[in-house]
Amino acid sequence: MRLENASKLVSLGRPSPVPGAPVNSPIVLSSTYHANGEIAYGRESNPAWESIEEIVGDLEGGLATLFASGMAAIAAVIETLDAGAKVVVIEDSYNGTRHFLDDLSSRGRIVVQNVNGLDLPSVESALDGASMLWIESPTNPLVSVLDIGKLVELAKSGSGEVLVVADNTFATPLLQQPLSFGVDVVVHSATKYLSGHSDVIGGIVVTADEPLHRRIVERRMLHGAVMGPLEAFLLLRGLRTLDVRLERSQENAGFLASKLAEDARVARVRYPGLASDPGHKLASEQMSGFGAIVSFEVGPLIALGEVREGSSEWVAAETEADRVCEAVRLCTFGTSLGGVETLLERRRRWAWEQMTPPGLIRLSVGIEDAHDLWSDLDAALGQSVGKK
Repeated sequence: MRLENASKLVSLGRPSPVPGAPVNSPIVLSSTYHANGEIAYGRESNPAWESIEEIVGDLEGGLATLFASGMAAIAAVIETLDAGAKVVVIEDSYNGTRHFLDDLSSRGRIVVQNVNGLDLPSVESALDGASMLWIESPTNPLVSVLDIGKLVELAKSGSGEVLVVADNTFATPLLQQPLSFGVDVVVHSATKYLSGHSDVIGGIVVTADEPLHRRIVERRMLHGAVMGPLEAFLLLRGLRTLDVRLERSQENAGFLASKLAEDARVARVRYPGLASDPGHKLASEQMSGFGAIVSFEVGPLIALGEVREGSSEWVAAETEADRVCEAVRLCTFGTSLGGVETLLERRRRWAWEQMTPPGLIRLSVGIEDAHDLWSDLDAALGQSVGKK
């Protein structure tokens, strides 16, 4: 029987349906197991891990490995590289990824080259001598949509075999399956949409390459970046409702993006669901939805490289964006994304966000009533934009 993704989320990763068996995967609180069984030690596996890996692996079309955090998943993939390997990374990728790569580069472990993922000739040039291409689409936090198929084609067309890794956290496997475009490895911060309740830290790696999958599992074993059984239970519980949560969040995001785009107090809106967005056409072809992340800018519209940091225009954009974040009452001013609550923050306040305009606010839209969310944002904009 062929199941749709909404049904897979609910039905996969269950115990065998024998009479008297539990419907849910049990929480197994044990580090030690009797000898000669499938599991020898708690760092190797856990029933709750296996349920999550079955679901996400099926949705993505590969073999999944669960980690204790998104950064642990990212590190495990990068640590499969040989010393001195060259990594090409999209310059507005998640700042934790870029920070980790820069840390390895500063210690001579790898060579890193940042590149604009929308500039395909520059990507092609950067790939010379590379071992890995790290991409995101949509990107974090600029919400740019990259042509995954063309990037894979560039990576595979050279003389060397470049491993292509895609961070699919924003899209989730419900809206996009990068492995189907030829990507070698997919990573997720399971902290975000997959768990969906801002109460779990986790990460997942998926690949269709069995030898590579075994190497990723070995990284987990050697580094010890394993998720506890209670956290896995919470992640699995959240994963069951991903379809309905994402549907509501995405609907709300489209509504808010349209309202923000019509508002004179907003300088720019970045959301591929808008017909005016540069990534709209590609996202329509590449994804089955536009996601629930909306980035928008207030204050003077800043073109990076053309406006000096610390200038009056720069400070005005920072100040107004900070005021908006502090003025909301229903939305939550905080970092992270993908939860049932709407979160927002000015991303430039963090280090490693050099590619982010000073007045950009990343809005992770939750499942609240859309009109209540707009009332909150409308009031915050009214209190914050154009005020002395």
